[in-house]
Amino acid sequence: MNMPYKTLNIAMVLAAAVATVVFYPDLPATVPSHWNVRGEVDGYSARWMMWVLGPGLMAAMLALNVVLPKISPKRFEIEPFRRTFDYSFTVINAFLGFIYATVLGAALGYPVRIDWAIPAALSVLLILLGNPMGKVKPNFFLGVRTPWTLASPRVWHATHRLTGQLMVAAGVIGLLALLVGAPGWLVIPLAGAGALVAVVHSYIVYKRLSRSGQLE
Repeated sequence: MNMPYKTLNIAMVLAAAVATVVFYPDLPATVPSHWNVRGEVDGYSARWMMWVLGPGLMAAMLALNVVLPKISPKRFEIEPFRRTFDYSFTVINAFLGFIYATVLGAALGYPVRIDWAIPAALSVLLILLGNPMGKVKPNFFLGVRTPWTLASPRVWHATHRLTGQLMVAAGVIGLLALLVGAPGWLVIPLAGAGALVAVVHSYIVYKRLSRSGQLE
């Protein structure tokens, strides 16, 4: 793992742990843990779950970032795009950290707009992950891993170029929806539709290259 990303990830995990230690005595016995699409609390958990939802989940993501490259099989190594891999996991961990800060604030009684904050964070996540998606090389852990993308580097590259554009578009539309007062959760079906398009696209590209004898 690249040292700058490793340092940043460790710092984020430690920040979440310190925040949990500092604010834990002020948390109620049960804390909000789930909200409906209107931003209303509809689920609670014991306050010790904050350790799992925050520093625990972020530490697990950091561990995956370290372990997955070590167990990746030959021809699907992470090293050719290691910086992009580390960047992607760091962005995901930052997203988890933001979500935890939001949930912690709500549990402490602050007027947090969950129905706005989480869709906004998800939209930003899609933009940040989608932007370098074309740099992701064939692997088993990150990207659109269909039978057709894994069978051909050319199909993989074509699919991930489109996937990155779809992710950025979904994120931008999600942010614009929030700004004009539309439901921010629109970003979820948009992202889902983009994923479906990417899968279908990978099959179409595979069949086209196969028919033309250009399949690698």
